[in-house]
Amino acid sequence: MWLPIGGGVALLVIGDSGDARSSQAALMRIAALAFTVLTFLMSVVLYVGFDNAATGMQFVERVLWVESLNVYYYLGVDGLSAPLILLTTFITPLVIIAGWDSIKSRPAQYFASFLILEGLMIGVFSALDGLLFYVFWEAMLIPMFLIIGIWGGERRVYATLKFFLYTFLGSVLMLVAFIYLYLQTGSFDLFGFMNAPLSLSVQQVIFIAFLLAFAVKVPMWPVHTWLPDAHVEAPTGGSVILAAIMLKMGGYGFVRLSLPIVPDGSAYFSGMMILLSLIAVVYIGFVALMQKDMKKLIAYSSIAHMGFVTLGMFLLWHIAAKTGAGLGMTGAMVQMISHGLISGAMFLCVGVLYDRVHSRQIADYGGVANTMPVFAAFMVLFSMANAGLPGTSGFVGEFMVIIASFKANFWFAFLAASTLVLGAAYTLWMVKRVIYGEVANDNVAKLQDLNAREFIVLAVLAISVLLVGLWPAPLVDMMNTSVELLIEQVAQTKL
Repeated sequence: MWLPIGGGVALLVIGDSGDARSSQAALMRIAALAFTVLTFLMSVVLYVGFDNAATGMQFVERVLWVESLNVYYYLGVDGLSAPLILLTTFITPLVIIAGWDSIKSRPAQYFASFLILEGLMIGVFSALDGLLFYVFWEAMLIPMFLIIGIWGGERRVYATLKFFLYTFLGSVLMLVAFIYLYLQTGSFDLFGFMNAPLSLSVQQVIFIAFLLAFAVKVPMWPVHTWLPDAHVEAPTGGSVILAAIMLKMGGYGFVRLSLPIVPDGSAYFSGMMILLSLIAVVYIGFVALMQKDMKKLIAYSSIAHMGFVTLGMFLLWHIAAKTGAGLGMTGAMVQMISHGLISGAMFLCVGVLYDRVHSRQIADYGGVANTMPVFAAFMVLFSMANAGLPGTSGFVGEFMVIIASFKANFWFAFLAASTLVLGAAYTLWMVKRVIYGEVANDNVAKLQDLNAREFIVLAVLAISVLLVGLWPAPLVDMMNTSVELLIEQVAQTKL
């Protein structure tokens, strides 16, 4: 956690001349990549040392932080958080490589922002003290605010203010809920919160407070409107991190806080959560079908795919069999990892085209496969994964959630499964117009295929998408014990 933050601060202190072609700027790029690669290698050590059978938190660090408030610097990981930390440390080096030549202004500050953001996101996934969780949760808004606001598109100020206000205002209510729980338990320990004696009415209020914080992050319908604007205006690296990792904060918040701390409140509102999730899957799928901007189309598809995450989580109270409930929860977690890989890859593909043509409009392309055949092969693969093709990671999580939905209600499954049609429709419609056909214009005719740096980034992601799709067992095994423990905790509900 602290390695990338320290590296980011060092890059900010040293800085650069402002010229992206200077030797100092080149050194900053190399340093940023080195810090992210080292962080990834450390997370691999975490994966190797992780005990899939252990029921408690692992790699725990607990030190008194603020004695007067009984606040601890309390960190640890389990099968719910470790895969998300691995995803974070895996994606960030690829973002650094992807922005190697495309960032012309203040490269040291750009890469430093991503390094600090990486450390803060790892902090969110590993914090076990409520106040520490909140500090990391809010602090990670600052680097992303700067990334969109400084290196974004023409309407970047509007987009970044909308992003900040939506996410910040929702999070304030989470802090209020933490303070109430602190007054009930005497500490900010998340496990202490889980044992607090809370009435149903109190749990309902706390659930709503958590919901407003997490629903904005996912984002769920109808608080999703900030996401397309943020994606369109963000630089490619910002879009990748936003879609691949930051959206997962909302889903993680539900499994780490909402479900175990207020299980009765979660049960009470589970029907509403399923309804909102299905609206996201179906309605937002149709919205994606109408988009003319590639980034907007992928942003809306992210909202639809994240609907599967919340659907899988809140099916728990509508399935009699414990195995079915576990299938839905595990499917939701796998979907988060899969979506991180696929959406990151899709935004990187759009970035490759944008760097060459400086347009995200679908109408400005056509016949790209004729001039960029290698790129076209990658984009078609990622598009197939986005549509949920069997053999890719996009199929695994969605299939598990659909099966769990069948165990709950036929109509839940019917509406959820519509994504297999809608996802194919909007994704393949984009691919048909951008990749296939005759060369549409002179800009497409002049396109150069992938360079070595771009090829490496997309190839690594392609291998990951296929690996998770064909062999999800290591990921599922890592999650199983924690998912079973969570279901046992939630099963204590009185509803």
